Amino acid sequence: MKFVDEAYIDIAAGDGGNGCVSFRHEKYKEFGGPNGGDGGRGGHVFAVADPNLNTLVDYRYSRRHEAKRGEHGMGSDMFGAAGDDITLKMPVGTIITDAQTGQVLYELLTPGECITIAKGGDGGFGNLRFKSAINRAPRQKTPGWPGERKSLKLELKVLADVGLLGMPNAGKSTFIAAVSNARPKIADYPFTTLHPNLGVVRVGPEQSFVVADIPGLIEGASEGAGLGHQFLRHLQRTRLLLHIVDLAPFDEAVDPVAQAKAIVGELKKYDAQLYDKPRWLVLNKLDMVPAEELVAKVKDFVKRFKWKGPVFEISALTREGCEPLIKAIYQHVHDLQQAEHGVVEVDPRFVDDAPQ
Repeated sequence: MKFVDEAYIDIAAGDGGNGCVSFRHEKYKEFGGPNGGDGGRGGHVFAVADPNLNTLVDYRYSRRHEAKRGEHGMGSDMFGAAGDDITLKMPVGTIITDAQTGQVLYELLTPGECITIAKGGDGGFGNLRFKSAINRAPRQKTPGWPGERKSLKLELKVLADVGLLGMPNAGKSTFIAAVSNARPKIADYPFTTLHPNLGVVRVGPEQSFVVADIPGLIEGASEGAGLGHQFLRHLQRTRLLLHIVDLAPFDEAVDPVAQAKAIVGELKKYDAQLYDKPRWLVLNKLDMVPAEELVAKVKDFVKRFKWKGPVFEISALTREGCEPLIKAIYQHVHDLQQAEHGVVEVDPRFVDDAPQ
């Protein structure tokens, strides 16, 4: 399936039906009185977060979505039927903004969440509504109200706990394939990954977190070099960034430290908030470095990069060092989740069975 993370749509809720002017016509009933019914309301447009979707491709090729209008009122006290509603299914993590003003209107963050994005117009009143002691034969009616019409921009930001950051061919896709069930395309040329991949990493029973692998960044991405930084938005909702560095590049003239600094610079240019997120350094492809040079190479890299945070040494291909890394990540994510939601109170009778 083609990955699409941005789309523009036009939506229109249904107009309300018009009220009706009608009088009761019956034999021997000279003054039957008004019996014109109200019009039906127009159909609403709903958006629902569907956990089975992961792309906005459905809206790339079908731009206009209209709900049915309400039926008009009729004589004999018959009210018009309401117009049919329409429901638009969108992936979890979709942001809905007004295409003209840029204002964020809604965010779909929980599976099954349903919101009304355009309200149908109310039906008009028939002359039955205007009957009074003074006016026994009213001939007034009101038209139906128009439904809401909007031009919307849909933007998908994937919901992941951990985001992978690095140059093309640093081993991000190999890492996500090693620790999760995700099976991204892996090859020995740059920009093998062309769209984000999500993988669920299971640490133990009922212990898991979600990792997002995005296409590699290169220097000048903020000016549009490579794939630009169009996919960096998918890291904005993560709790932790893993900066994966290739310690054994194919080209010996390439300096991993200069590349790592370029990535950090691009991150800062794109979004200062993203730059301030917790970031761990992961040195990959240790299986390609001779064992006697390994310690000196790692120490030299950390010193020249002026890195003060956590450092992990792994080989995504042989899975060496991956186990301690994913356990540390889970502990970090779990601690942040507990800080956000507060400590769950456990019944003292079931302390031994409580999740840790």
